[in-house]
Amino acid sequence: MELILPVSIPDPGVRMKPGQKILSIGSCFTEHIGTALGELKFPILQNPNGILFDPVSVCRSLQAYIQPQPYTDADLFLLHEVWHSWNHHSRFSGTDKAKVLAGLNEAQSGAHAFLREADWLIITLGSSFSYRLLEENTRPQLPLAAGGGVANCHRAPAQWFRKHMLTIDETVSALDNTLHMLFRFNPKLKFIFTVSPVRHIRDGVVENNRSKARLLEAVHHLVGKFDRLYYFPAYELVIDILRDYRFYAEDMVHPNYLATGFVLEQFLKTYTTEETRRLLDEIRKLNIARKHKPSFPDTEAHRRFMATQLEKAKAIREQYPGLDFSEEIAYFSGA
Repeated sequence: MELILPVSIPDPGVRMKPGQKILSIGSCFTEHIGTALGELKFPILQNPNGILFDPVSVCRSLQAYIQPQPYTDADLFLLHEVWHSWNHHSRFSGTDKAKVLAGLNEAQSGAHAFLREADWLIITLGSSFSYRLLEENTRPQLPLAAGGGVANCHRAPAQWFRKHMLTIDETVSALDNTLHMLFRFNPKLKFIFTVSPVRHIRDGVVENNRSKARLLEAVHHLVGKFDRLYYFPAYELVIDILRDYRFYAEDMVHPNYLATGFVLEQFLKTYTTEETRRLLDEIRKLNIARKHKPSFPDTEAHRRFMATQLEKAKAIREQYPGLDFSEEIAYFSGA
């Protein structure tokens, strides 16, 4: 008896290799997957502007990495004694204006350099809803975000914004223009699109489904148009395969650890070779060993355990010299 629908993901015909660079951008779900890939030694840069939800904000950020312009005082605004940027997540906000600007520019320059050399770009779209700052709320101390759209509302009053659900054509147009810029900027770059299974329930169940449907249609249009674009069904794996609230956190909105682990497993099966997965399994065992808290660290048994793990880390490093195991080797050697 089948208790869940069988998982059948088409072979993309390409595979990620150990040491290839990955830039991931988009919703909070992409950070769950990105963090796991980072722990498995993929060189990855996650969300240089912080978490982004709508396609226009994602495109604006990517274009800023391609053609970086320094952020200045004019790009910041003060709200509740904290300096913010409309183009960035609140993790960049702060009370020290100079430090905020420095953080924005450092992140942008780092993203520019990383994207130039990246092998893969993972774009996870979360919502079709875009928030536009109304013109009557713009003034010298509250600059208008580029194009009127904001990546983050920073808890500003709701009446400052107009909420707009992007049409399929608007999403396709924004992504299409950005993709052409990326093709020229980094000709070797390959793209994986996903749609986040996180429910934006604040908009209501019906509106959330309409929003996701527009993202899915736009992404599939583009994947069918370009040969360097691939779609990974993270949304469908959670919504249609798992289909149970036991796979969600207590808020019944965010997939839990079990669900994200299942999605990651399917992702690796789709985009890595069997040899790479064996390597990743060895790296995962090292990670578990490193997190192990010994009851008696002064015993000979623990010293043998540490020595064994040290030899494993050195052996993998020798086989894959492009991967960085300096932290593991330092830990297991007691440095």
